[in-house]
Amino acid sequence: MNSEVRIALDAMGGDSGPSVVVPAAAIALVRRPDISFSLYGDESVVRPLLDAHPALARKARLVHSDVSIKMTDKPSQALRAGRRSSSMWQAIDAVKKGEADVVVSAGNTGALMAMAKVCLRTMPQIDRPAIAAMWPTLRGESIVLDVGATIGADAQHLIDLAIMGAAMARIIFDIDRPTVGLLNVGVEEIKGLEEVKAAGRALREVGLPHLDYHGFVEGDDLGKGTVDVIVTEGFTGNIALKTAEGTAKQIGQYIRDAMNHSWSSRIGYFFARSAFNALREKMDPSKVNGGVFLGLDGVVIKSHGGADADGFAGAIEVGYDMVRHELLAKTREMIAQANEARAHLSPPVQIDS
Repeated sequence: MNSEVRIALDAMGGDSGPSVVVPAAAIALVRRPDISFSLYGDESVVRPLLDAHPALARKARLVHSDVSIKMTDKPSQALRAGRRSSSMWQAIDAVKKGEADVVVSAGNTGALMAMAKVCLRTMPQIDRPAIAAMWPTLRGESIVLDVGATIGADAQHLIDLAIMGAAMARIIFDIDRPTVGLLNVGVEEIKGLEEVKAAGRALREVGLPHLDYHGFVEGDDLGKGTVDVIVTEGFTGNIALKTAEGTAKQIGQYIRDAMNHSWSSRIGYFFARSAFNALREKMDPSKVNGGVFLGLDGVVIKSHGGADADGFAGAIEVGYDMVRHELLAKTREMIAQANEARAHLSPPVQIDS
């Protein structure tokens, strides 16, 4: 591996584009000096911002693109309008060509996933990619996937999600055998969809060396932090994510309304507002920036579209960690272990739903 982690940035992505991406890169460079950048975007807009950060300019190259993907574009529209020419595509393509180790974008999530699938393809034996999100819990953080990449899942896809999530957890949490649970309507083995039950049986019987299968978990386990990795399909995962984001905002509004109820409560809020803001931030999964696209034959990080410079810098650092600690190699290793373990079971584990 190169001594530097080479990061491709979609400079035009997100709500604020280069005005956030460039200063974020400067922040990340201070924190991780062994980074070099390739920025893809409109040179007339990006160059003045880049020149304002001389240290960054010395560690970055700028590739002009006059096409940017709108946050409102449908994935199919983005592919038609921006394939090979947009800042998003060019940043992804840099990973495919081996010119970058990871791409980071705050752009349109659907477009980013569609372009990444077309450009990078999925890893061998992985049919569909997933989006993994960091989730705030009572004991710290957990990884939840899939939070919206693909709708529906058979047993094999759920097993793939468990393997990919565990590989990411080994990096993020620095543990060799992360605990993994399948999200279900109950913890009893007889409950749930047949696909979920079949995946649970297979994970339990295969016994992977780098994955500690916990069993089924329920919705309230998301916040408890019962396991390191919670696996579900994209429809349920996205609803859970948006529900958590909405609940955090709802509680924040309840607190503001209560604190404005009287003069004494307003005074109390004045002194405690930083603590209340921290609580709201802690409860909202969207504030933990840097979703990882798993299952692709390349490392892709999705920053929140509304992230500020510090938030986008955090997404860059997530990408750095995924590369430096060899996410792709760990995932391939665990897939091979799963296939070998299944082959040696007699009779083989049945995962067809």
